[in-house]
Amino acid sequence: MLELWAAAAFFLGIHLVIAGTGIRGRIVGVIGEKPYLGLFSLASLCGIVWLAMSYNVAVSGPNPLHWAPPLWALHLSPLVMLLATLFAVIGVTTPNPTAAGAEGLAADPETVKGMLRITRHPFLWGATIWASWHVLINGDQASIIFFGTFAVLALLGTFSIDDKREKKLGEGWRDFASKTSNPPFLAIIAGRNTLKLGELGWWRILAALIVFGALFYGHLWAFSVSPVPGWYPY
Repeated sequence: MLELWAAAAFFLGIHLVIAGTGIRGRIVGVIGEKPYLGLFSLASLCGIVWLAMSYNVAVSGPNPLHWAPPLWALHLSPLVMLLATLFAVIGVTTPNPTAAGAEGLAADPETVKGMLRITRHPFLWGATIWASWHVLINGDQASIIFFGTFAVLALLGTFSIDDKREKKLGEGWRDFASKTSNPPFLAIIAGRNTLKLGELGWWRILAALIVFGALFYGHLWAFSVSPVPGWYPY
């Protein structure tokens, strides 16, 4: 379990302490933007691999169960994961100034449409929903650490990106942010935007459904856990 804690600390550290603070700028000033991105991507990949390997070891050893997941939550999981997949897939395929290298889109008034009407951080909210729900439906210490790491990183990442974009883009970002919201649907509820499902794009919805179907059917094969209690298709 200590190794899993160490892997979680490393993964959070490189994102929140290095990428999320002025340390990033100092490193870029020394080695340049592209070398930094290459090294950071490599470190992130190593962190994910370390987390996964440590988690597999932790769940097979002493692993206290802090709560038993309620049966209703287990049966509700497919719908929650469908929502998470829709946010993630539609989000990652929608042009967005919160994405790396796409900051210039904040100045385009046509940018705020589709999924961005719902949230300006759709992929990260999809990851937050996915990770947080897995914490709920597992309840063991290893899963709390593993999935909790991704939940914390994804949620804090939305605020970190907002802060960095505002510092870099100034008024252009504030204008974009005023028409959108970080928490899903908040701008719509507040009357600063309107929901237009037709703008999401049918092909994005179809892609999300295909990804969800593959994950749903392949979950038992990949992780030895059925996505629905008592369902064993193979």
